Amino acid sequence: MRIGLVPNLNSLDGGIYQYSVTMLRALRDWGSPDEDQWTVFTPDRTRHPAVTKFESARWSVKPLLPPTLRRQVSTAVKRAAGDAAYSTATRWLSSRGRKFTAPGAIESSRLDVVKRRPEFQRWFSRQGMELMLYSSTNSLSFESRIPYVMAIHDVQHRLQPEFPEVSANGEWEWREYLFRNGTRYATIIIAESEVGREDILNLYGPYGLTPDRVKTLPFLPSYYPGLQGMESEQRRVADVYDLPEGYLFYPAQFWPHKNHARLVQALALLQREHGLKIPIVFSGFYAGEIREATYNYVMKLAHQLGVQDQIHYIGYVPDEDMPGLYAGALALAMPTFFGPTNIPTLEAWAFNCPVLTSDVRGIREQTGDAAILVNPVSVEAIADGLRRLATDGDLRRTLAQRGQQRLAGYSPQDYYRRLTEIVNEAKSLVRSGQSWPGAASDGKPGRDIPYAEH
Repeated sequence: MRIGLVPNLNSLDGGIYQYSVTMLRALRDWGSPDEDQWTVFTPDRTRHPAVTKFESARWSVKPLLPPTLRRQVSTAVKRAAGDAAYSTATRWLSSRGRKFTAPGAIESSRLDVVKRRPEFQRWFSRQGMELMLYSSTNSLSFESRIPYVMAIHDVQHRLQPEFPEVSANGEWEWREYLFRNGTRYATIIIAESEVGREDILNLYGPYGLTPDRVKTLPFLPSYYPGLQGMESEQRRVADVYDLPEGYLFYPAQFWPHKNHARLVQALALLQREHGLKIPIVFSGFYAGEIREATYNYVMKLAHQLGVQDQIHYIGYVPDEDMPGLYAGALALAMPTFFGPTNIPTLEAWAFNCPVLTSDVRGIREQTGDAAILVNPVSVEAIADGLRRLATDGDLRRTLAQRGQQRLAGYSPQDYYRRLTEIVNEAKSLVRSGQSWPGAASDGKPGRDIPYAEH
């Protein structure tokens, strides 16, 4: 069978990016049947290291966007200017006079009307695609009318719409259009945990999604080079970023739901009431209206509370530096409001780094007794958890050991097995004409879908 894979290789997308890289590596190493032909569709078909090794007899790499003269010119300009200059210029141009907006303007009364994308249907069909695999939610899945498997990582716009990053300026409507139709017409939906699967079915079962169409594929910790020689890596990374001794680490973009502000307040409380001065290292992007506003607020708050010298922001961190950052940290401090599960927890365990995270549904099932769980709303609870970590070496060692034990349940072998089973079941549904749940009885995609021209 000819299968297309659409990974999300934008490192700005954090965990979804790491999830995509993990899936790429798994499929590259997976001995699929000889009759399967895979095509990786990516905006940059040659430059990402996770893609460069895919050219072979059974693997090819194609551009995601159908080739047009405008896109060819854009690619030529990008190559002439270089990636950095091109990205800087396009970010500057797009920021002039624009505020944060959702990817597409969707009226709430038209959430069930699919915007047909015939150019993508023709492009995928021209490559002979019979089944598509999307590592994250993508409207092309149902707009291009090719049977598909798609991963859904969270449904927080329905669960916690008070956070602007999932609801403001049309974002809620866009996500609902994407998730509602993405689940309705999928051959198979992938959830990252049983809690995530339950949420997806509870919210989108009323739109036709059935339990047999939702499979679970747990996260794996991200693959990072440099697993050997960790002491030298710690020293190297400490020198590169001028890291303080005994730092907490939080790799997260500055979205409000990441809860950086309460971490800063907790550090101030510990200094004021216990005389503890604990440094923390923040990494990640803060581009965009919401993230930039959050970053500015957090840094202003740190100054107001007198803990600015404890805050160390190091920006975007390349993959090769992550092992040393985790291994050298006192603990991962991650009081996020969002789950259901999170990749940094697994990464911390992989490098014997104790974990403090949120006592919320999904995360508590992921961590069990291998983390200090705190109420993310409570500054006092966060501060108390940080105090325990900072003052109790035995607790840190116990948590690190439990994390290693729990991580053993997230083996690459189990991941590959589950992914193989999902793809094979999807192939069977395609062959039997049952791959498009929203279609008419003949199984042909799109006959019963209310389409609007894009």
